[in-house]
Amino acid sequence: MTSDNILLNDFKTPDHSVPFDQIKVTDFIPALQAAIQEAKNHIEVLKTSTAYPTFDNTILAIECCSERVDNIRSIFSNLEVAHATPDLQALAKDFYPILSSFGSDISLDPVIFKKVQTVYENRSNQKISPEQNRLLEKTYNDFVRNGAMLTPENKERIRAIDQELSILGPQFSENVLKATNKFELILDKKSDLAGLPEGAIEAAMVAAEAKGHPGKWLFNLQAPSFIPFLTYAKNRPLREKMWRAYNSRAFRDEFDNQDNVKKIVQLRHDRAYILGFKTHADYVLAERMAKDTNTVNKFLKTLLNASKQAAQKDLDEVVKFGRDSESVMDFKPWDFGYFSEKLKEKKYSFNEEELRPYFQLEKVIEGVFEHARRLYGLTFQETKNVQPYHPEVKVYEIRDTLNQYIGLFYTDFFPRETKKGGAWMTTFREQGMMYGAVQRPHVSIVCNFTKPTPSKPSLLSYNEVQTLFHEFGHALHGMLSTCTYRSIAGTNVYWDFVELPSQIMENWVAEKEGLDIFARHYQTGEPIPHELMEKLKASQKYLAGWTSLRQVTFAMMDMNWHSTNPSQIKDVDTFEDLATSETRLMERISGTNSSCSFSHIFAGGYSAGYYSYKWAEVLDADAFEFFKEKGLFNSEVADSFRRNILSRGGTEHPMDLYKKFRGREPDPNALLRRDGLI
Repeated sequence: MTSDNILLNDFKTPDHSVPFDQIKVTDFIPALQAAIQEAKNHIEVLKTSTAYPTFDNTILAIECCSERVDNIRSIFSNLEVAHATPDLQALAKDFYPILSSFGSDISLDPVIFKKVQTVYENRSNQKISPEQNRLLEKTYNDFVRNGAMLTPENKERIRAIDQELSILGPQFSENVLKATNKFELILDKKSDLAGLPEGAIEAAMVAAEAKGHPGKWLFNLQAPSFIPFLTYAKNRPLREKMWRAYNSRAFRDEFDNQDNVKKIVQLRHDRAYILGFKTHADYVLAERMAKDTNTVNKFLKTLLNASKQAAQKDLDEVVKFGRDSESVMDFKPWDFGYFSEKLKEKKYSFNEEELRPYFQLEKVIEGVFEHARRLYGLTFQETKNVQPYHPEVKVYEIRDTLNQYIGLFYTDFFPRETKKGGAWMTTFREQGMMYGAVQRPHVSIVCNFTKPTPSKPSLLSYNEVQTLFHEFGHALHGMLSTCTYRSIAGTNVYWDFVELPSQIMENWVAEKEGLDIFARHYQTGEPIPHELMEKLKASQKYLAGWTSLRQVTFAMMDMNWHSTNPSQIKDVDTFEDLATSETRLMERISGTNSSCSFSHIFAGGYSAGYYSYKWAEVLDADAFEFFKEKGLFNSEVADSFRRNILSRGGTEHPMDLYKKFRGREPDPNALLRRDGLI
C-alpha cells in the first residue's frame, strides 16, 4: 500500500520504527478508517472461505488481520498519554469509538465465531503446539467474553456499552490531566520556602520564570514538585493548600469526574451482567490468577489484618512526634509526609535528600542497563537514526551477548503539560508475528522525574530510582519475549502476574551490591558512603505497615467499586467514604476524593485489578529470596527467570511458569517477612 498518508505506508526507517516527524495529527482518523477497511477485506476472505476451519486459516488469520490497525492504535494511544497536544487530545473522542466499533464488528460476527468455535471444539484433533493451543484458547475466550454467544439484542447492547466506555475512559484521563495542570502555587516570600531542599527551590524558580513570574517560585501538582513540598515545607497552611489541591483533582470543579465514575461502573456492571457474571469484578477475575472475588477479598483481608495494626503504630508514633516537636495538636493528613520524614531523620539520622546527589539520572540509566547486562546479557546503545516523538525522548538499540538485535528502547523521563502523571511501560510494537514475520519489539518507558536545573543535572529521589527500575522490569518483560504470536507475547499475561517482572527489579536498589554499580556522587564521583548505606538499610522497613495499608486501601476501594451493584451507589463521595472505612486511620477531609482521579481503575487497565500490586509483591518477594540465596547476579537463577518468566509471555498459565522457575508455588509469607510484618 502506497499513500500520501504516512501511517498507511510501510515505514522506511530502521526496523520500521515510527517516523514521528512525518506524522500529522490529521493523518490518524483517515488512516484508521483505511486500515479498518483493509482488515475487513481480510476478514471477508476468512468468512467466505469454504475450507474446513483450522488453526492456520482461522485463528492465525484473525491474529494477523488487523496489523495496520494495531500499529496505528499503538502510535495514537501512546501519544495520547505521553504527548497529548490539544489537537491530538481532541481526536480521542472520535478515534476510540471508531476502534471500538471495529472490534465489535469482529467479536460479534456469528460467522467468524462459528469458525473459531469449530477449531476450539476440535482442538484435540489438530496438530498444534502448546503455544498455538494457548492462542486458540485465548481467541475463543476473547470472543465469548466480548459477547459472541449472546442474542442479537444483547450483542447490540454490548456494542453500545463498548462505544460509550471508549469515550468515557479517555475523558476521565483528560479531566485528571487538566485538573492537575490548572493548579499553580506561586510564592513570592522566601520565608515560605523554609525546609525545602535547594533543588526543589531552584526547580520552582525555573518553573516560575517559564510561566512569566520572574523572581518568584512556582509549585504544581506534578510529582517532582508536589512530593518534596508535602515532605519538607515547614509552612503548614501551604502544605494544606497543596494537599487539598492534589486530593480534590477532578472533584467538584470544572473537570468533575463524578458522573464519569458513575457511568463507567454502571456500564461495566451492565456488560458483565449481560455476559452472565454477577459483577464486573467477577467478569475480570475469571481470567486472573486469583480466579474470583472471594479469593481476592480473603487475600486483602489477610494483608489488612497484618498491616492495620502496624500502620496504627506508625501513625501514633508520627502524631506523637508532631505534637512533641512542633506542638501540632490537631494532626491532619498534610502533616503526615512532613513529620514522618522528620521522624525518620531523628530515628535513623537519615534524610533521603542525602541520597539524591548519588542518583544523577544518566548514571542511574547506565546502572539499570548494567543490571540488564549482568543478569541477562543485554547491551544498550543510543541511536540517533530512530526518530523520537519528543526532543526529550532518547532511543536505544538493544543487543544480546552474541550481538544479535533484540529491539528498540525509548525513554521519556520528565513531566510535561501534555503528559499524564505517573510512570508506565508500553510498546510501539509488540514482539511476535507481524507482516508475515516474527518481529522484535519496540519498548518504551514513560516517567515524570525531577528535571535538571541551570545549576544541577537531573538528580533523582530514591523513590524515583525505584520507579525507574520498576518500569524497566516491565520493559525487560517486553523486550526479552521470544513468543510467536503478539497476543500472548511480552506483558500480555494475567494482570496479577504482570507486576512480577517489574516489582522484582526494585529489590536490587535496596541492596548495596546493586547500588554500588551506579550510585556515584554527581560532583565527586564517590560511591554512597558505607554509613549512609547502613542508614538506608536500617530505614527500609520504616512505615512498612502504613505503606502496605495504603495499597490495601486502594485495592479494597477498587474491589468495592467493581463488586457492588451500581444501583446502590447514589453519590461518589459517600460511596468512597464507605468503601475505605475499614482501612481508614485518619479522618476523611471534606472536599477531597480519590476516586475522581483514580486513573488506574477508571482510565487504565486495573479495574478490579489494583490488588495485583500486592498479589505480585508476594511473588516478587518469594522470587527475590531465591536470588539472595544464590547470589544477586547468579547466572543460573537469572537464566531461569529469563527462560521461564520473561521470555514466555502468556504462553502458559503463570503459576506453571512460576513453578518452573522456583520449583514450587510462592510462599505467601515471603512478603510479610520482607516488610517485617511477621
